[in-house]
Amino acid sequence: MKVVLFCGGLGTRIREYSEHVPKPMIPVGHQPILWHVMDYYSQYGHRDFVLCLGYKANTIKDYFLNYKPHLTYDLVVSNGGADVEVLGERKPDWRITMIDTGVWRNIGGRLWAVREHVQNEEMFCANYSDGLSDVNLDDMVAKFKASNKIACFLAVRPPLTYHLADIGPDGRVRDFITSDHSEIWINGGYFLFRPEIFDYMREGEELVVEPFKRLIADDQLLAYKHEGFFRSMDTLRDRQLLEDMFEKGDMPWRAKADPAGKNGA
Repeated sequence: MKVVLFCGGLGTRIREYSEHVPKPMIPVGHQPILWHVMDYYSQYGHRDFVLCLGYKANTIKDYFLNYKPHLTYDLVVSNGGADVEVLGERKPDWRITMIDTGVWRNIGGRLWAVREHVQNEEMFCANYSDGLSDVNLDDMVAKFKASNKIACFLAVRPPLTYHLADIGPDGRVRDFITSDHSEIWINGGYFLFRPEIFDYMREGEELVVEPFKRLIADDQLLAYKHEGFFRSMDTLRDRQLLEDMFEKGDMPWRAKADPAGKNGA
């Protein structure tokens, strides 16, 4: 199954990093978060990727054209450095199509721009490329297939707790409560689509706005609820949390490939 990855946004909410590299290239451990997302799909056997590039597209192209796994793995060097043996290496067996979809396109526009690359697929995955999860992709795919619907998205709980203020028209605070997430689900940015999704799209539209409204009207949109781990990297705080997890060897998004959480990242 092909996997479309949206890699062209400006990443304005984490500008301290994204001014220098595109958001998907911000590192978690030794590899960019994009690598971790691709590795997640590889665990389930999906290794044919379509990257929708935009902002600083050449940075992503350069990374894959000059990919050097020996810089991030344990090594044995001999013969004065002429011979290098990489320990525990799992070479990514990836086919990567990189399409420059423009700097200012939204997510829907980027998907529309690469439609010819997935139009012959029975179904395909898509991902915002800035979030990590331990969702069981096999189960998500199976339920999507059984539903016969056109689109599916990963529904997750909001990762943060907010304090909600009840404010009167005169500015007087009437109450201040902790938000209750028990009934709140948000879009986690992990999608499954059939090619018929493009019948519900118009060029320039945002994916989860107009097209999803049309899908809902035709009862063609499925939500896959996930109570497990999910974290998107929207802010420096999010990035630090993921970095701390990596440093501790606590990487639930890699559990299927590496239960001990030791290698590969």
